Amino acid sequence: MAKKSWWERLRKGAKFDVRHHNRCGVCGRSRSYLRKFGVCRICFRNLASRGELPGVTKASW
Repeated sequence: MAKKSWWERLRKGAKFDVRHHNRCGVCGRSRSYLRKFGVCRICFRNLASRGELPGVTKASW
């Protein structure tokens, strides 16, 4: 129930626009968010390794 109410509060929006935080589209994490892809660094790594992000390849040298 606590998680459900937390998501409801997030969906409602902030009272002031300054309080808006970007969140990962996959897991909801607010820190280490990559704007270009809309996900956090952890989800970015998982998606890139599975090949689900177009144009992203793993570096090898």
